[in-house]
Amino acid sequence: MAMFTRTDDGGGETRFWQRGRLLSAGFLAAALGISLVSFLTGGHDEEQRPAALTALGPLAQGPDKATGRPPGCHTDDASDALPKRAPSDVTWRMVGGTRVPTSASAGPTRAAGPVLWCFAHTPMGAVMAAHVIPAQMTGPAWREVVDEQVVAGFGRNLFVSQRSSLDDAELESQPTGSYAGFTLEDYDKDSADVGILVKNAQGGLLSSTIRLRWSGGDWKVVPGSDGGLHSQVSAADGTDGYIQWGV
Repeated sequence: MAMFTRTDDGGGETRFWQRGRLLSAGFLAAALGISLVSFLTGGHDEEQRPAALTALGPLAQGPDKATGRPPGCHTDDASDALPKRAPSDVTWRMVGGTRVPTSASAGPTRAAGPVLWCFAHTPMGAVMAAHVIPAQMTGPAWREVVDEQVVAGFGRNLFVSQRSSLDDAELESQPTGSYAGFTLEDYDKDSADVGILVKNAQGGLLSSTIRLRWSGGDWKVVPGSDGGLHSQVSAADGTDGYIQWGV
């Protein structure tokens, strides 16, 4: 049985990016030892987006009044228990050159073009969103993902401005690190702070935090005022305090 229900025939393969001058939203690129450089190129006018990106996607349409979820999205949201281990039903999906965790119980359970969505409204659902959403931020369809899965505002506009300066083909040609573990630093029904542990190609560990908000019936990434989709990256001494993925 397929993990995802795909709602169109669009492509969805993406990967994290690496580059000498790299905007601060590319988290896994930091695992490769590349300096994260946030270069400001000015604000971005939402009205200047290409016409092809103005169509409403599955999340932009808003939640169904009866369910509170986008149409077609159904998850078991009964448990508020903080995770003590990775879900037993985790499988790994290649998103470009990066392996990301997916779960039939925690999500994502739906796909629409490049957008992998429908996460459980639970602590583990937030953890999965923190891993999956940033992995979709490269390739030619990144803007569609931003519109659907990044909270609107100044931070998102700045991210768009920064990301627009990078070449898709160059980004797609680079290798990436891998997810090693996670921790839930803070959680309530409306927001979550997820700590991410990444292993670089040399075996070193780096960590950062991704903030999420429950918005429009699904988890979305909250960008910082600098346009980054994660906090400052730091070296990690080990895996203590993290739930390891075991891969």
